[in-house]
Amino acid sequence: MELDDLTLNVLYLAHDMADAAIRRRVLTLKAGGASVTVAGFERGANVLADERDVTTVSLGQTADGRFAQRIGAVLAARMRLKRTLADIAAPDVIIARNLETLALAGRAVSMFSRRIPVVYECLDIHRLLLDEGMKGRLMRQAQRFFGRRASLLITSSPAFVDNFFKPRSGLDLPVLLLENKVLALEPEPVSEPILPRPPEPGKPWRIGWFGAIRCRKSLDMLIDFAARMDGKVEIVLRGRPAYSEFDDFDATVAAAPHVEFHGAYRNPEDLAAIYGDVQFAWAIDFFEEGLNSSWLLPNRLYEGGLYGAVPIALAGTETGRFVGKRGIGLVRNHVTPQTLEALFGEMTEARYVDLFSRLAAVERCQWVTGPAECRALVSRLAALHPNVPSPAEMSAVSTVQS
Repeated sequence: MELDDLTLNVLYLAHDMADAAIRRRVLTLKAGGASVTVAGFERGANVLADERDVTTVSLGQTADGRFAQRIGAVLAARMRLKRTLADIAAPDVIIARNLETLALAGRAVSMFSRRIPVVYECLDIHRLLLDEGMKGRLMRQAQRFFGRRASLLITSSPAFVDNFFKPRSGLDLPVLLLENKVLALEPEPVSEPILPRPPEPGKPWRIGWFGAIRCRKSLDMLIDFAARMDGKVEIVLRGRPAYSEFDDFDATVAAAPHVEFHGAYRNPEDLAAIYGDVQFAWAIDFFEEGLNSSWLLPNRLYEGGLYGAVPIALAGTETGRFVGKRGIGLVRNHVTPQTLEALFGEMTEARYVDLFSRLAAVERCQWVTGPAECRALVSRLAALHPNVPSPAEMSAVSTVQS
């Protein structure tokens, strides 16, 4: 057997090829020793377009906030899937990100005439899956139906398992918890210890809200708060706004005093610079308040932790419990423009340095996914397929052949 034949071949069905989290997962799989082909829906610029050795195939266009359109796009993709995937190599494992691509996974398996294991990756619980009416019941039935072929569930927060997958999903799958940690493939991406960075005298505190910007309540609250502080606090926004969730995001932000929006960034390449530009990280999400927003552990929690941005979190949420348990940030029972004004009206350099020091004392492994974790993931996936060796076995064959 040639060494090339031992590589785990992954077909990744992606819900949105403009999502930076898709790129991070693909890079994780590659770093673990897998070969990856991505077939995904498009909602913007393909973040994998410049990645070497990653073949991408478009499944069609979808749009944020247009559920009916997305169902139509999935049905259309299913009808033409045999033609769409005609030129790709038969995979050893298929990973389906979110329910819309899980609906395609069984069809993809049947195309290759093999018992290919399917992995269901779900890092957000859509509000329709939690609906108590007919729509919610139909969504959960669809998830159970399409999930019947799955061999493994990947999710990012234990609260998703406790609050949805175990009691309500109807799925009975082994669970692999992969937190939204920063992908760090170099031995020491942070070359020097990060030092506290209080603002210079007369300069404002800066709070960063980075990543998927989809929470209208957070935006309104931060704009109001910044106006109340009258230049003593600045809000810095970076990432991809979900424009469907706002009346006019660009105009609203442009008109807001002491609020900046700097667009998209590359993850993980730009993280050190953008988090180094702020003292605090907004880790609160009201987008699906009491449901998904209460259960998630967001990317910005880990990114800010690695690069020294003190998290601001809401008590009673999984993020709040994570922060409070470690004593590493500002956790508040109630968050309003008024409570934020009171909190930062009393913020001092000494208080900030104490918060920063607690954050800096956390072990680096809490925040990062390194090469060993990448290999462990690929090994777990390879174990689903009896004919594919683990990366350790691949390494042993490589040693013998050399």
